[in-house]
Amino acid sequence: MTFDLATFLEGAGVGRRVVHLQPKQVFFSQGSSADSIFYLRTGSAKLTVVSPDGKEGTVALLHAGEFIGEESLASVGGVHLATASAIAVCTALQIAREEMIRVMHEEHSLSEMYMKFLLARSMRTQADLVDQLFNSSEKRLARILLLLAEFGEPGKPEPLIPPITQETLAEMVGTTRSRVSFFMNRFRQLGLIEYDGRIRVHKSLLNVILHDHFTEQEPRVGGGVKGTSVQELSQ
Repeated sequence: MTFDLATFLEGAGVGRRVVHLQPKQVFFSQGSSADSIFYLRTGSAKLTVVSPDGKEGTVALLHAGEFIGEESLASVGGVHLATASAIAVCTALQIAREEMIRVMHEEHSLSEMYMKFLLARSMRTQADLVDQLFNSSEKRLARILLLLAEFGEPGKPEPLIPPITQETLAEMVGTTRSRVSFFMNRFRQLGLIEYDGRIRVHKSLLNVILHDHFTEQEPRVGGGVKGTSVQELSQ
């Protein structure tokens, strides 16, 4: 039988099953056995890491068409290095480690797809590092909102982002909740985003990243612009 990559990634079969997750449900936890990999078909997810002293940080955002838990293919008996959890409702194909490796060895189309994914993930990780090292908190927040909205995807001219809390955004930006609230409020006042049950990202938000139009300002205590929390924006 001729191998069809789309069919392989679409439905259940030997060594693979379809799973459905609600927001905040986990695919796997940090330190758990890495015995399968997930192909995210719909929805979005995030990877978080907890330090020995209990501090949690978000290290990656994941979208439909990406794999989750690629460390499971590295070695037998390995463990997951992070916790993967759903941001929005997700549908994913869980593929056993042995089955994924077998098919990659036998089918060039899958191995080629997976290699392209790894290269794209590596490039994004480098971009995330550069962003964290050299960009302001405001520009980092703008970039994260655009990534959450999968900006530039066909058919999404003014994308909506999945519901997300200000705590999670602060973790990803590497700043405080009050600063995230302040910048979100300013983006809204400048017409870069809007909200009506969900946050909608406008293409003009790209100006925050492409051009240094804005400089960071600390939220003023006792006056000035009142920050709007992300929870309020999402409601």
